[in-house]
Amino acid sequence: MRPRLVLFGASITEQSFSSGGWGAALADHFARKADVVLRGLSGYNTRWALKVLDRAMEGAAAGGADPAAVTLLFGSNDASLPDQPQAHQHVPLDEYQNNLRAICANLKKKWPSAAIILITPPPIHEPARIRDMYGDNAPSRQPERTNEAAGTYAQACVAVAKELDHPVIDIWTHMQKFPDWQTSALCDGLHFTPFGNKILFDEVLKALESIGVSQHSLRSDLPLFHEIDPKDPLKALEISAR
Repeated sequence: MRPRLVLFGASITEQSFSSGGWGAALADHFARKADVVLRGLSGYNTRWALKVLDRAMEGAAAGGADPAAVTLLFGSNDASLPDQPQAHQHVPLDEYQNNLRAICANLKKKWPSAAIILITPPPIHEPARIRDMYGDNAPSRQPERTNEAAGTYAQACVAVAKELDHPVIDIWTHMQKFPDWQTSALCDGLHFTPFGNKILFDEVLKALESIGVSQHSLRSDLPLFHEIDPKDPLKALEISAR
């Protein structure tokens, strides 16, 4: 049975199967070797994700087998400022960490052998967030998210991952190492451009490889066409179906 990789998160996960998305790239990379299952919930914070976790994970595993890995990417909405228009998405830092712990515990109870890979919220480009929220004629407005707040939640996510001994991708720190990341990696100050998606895709591949999931470690499902005997093509297919 093909292993499964489950992607759980908010909009950056939900949009990961769009053109150039990191989830679509994973599905292409692991074609015939693993199935990538999308469980992205745009706009959700960890409080809401914990509430709907069981419902969201219905059907994510196949045939009773645990997924090989689950990526967990929440925090951008939790870090929304409590005195700005998206205040209803805000989750206090301590609760954010407790929610991450609870989600991880629930997933490990459900799927004991699945690896959980935590991903921090990405950096924020504040001028682009102001333009996205208010247009070009609102220079005096404040962004609903700041890079400083996102960084605080990113550090909190890393701390939880280390506490629980789960792999973690600090995309907040890593993405800011690239030149002009504000516009090259982010399209609206928060969500990813194709280049931003590529940055996360590469880091997810590294994290998966660290737990033994790679193209080299996984077998292709069903014989490759050049492995099929042209004189008796059904023979290989019958053997592989047993």
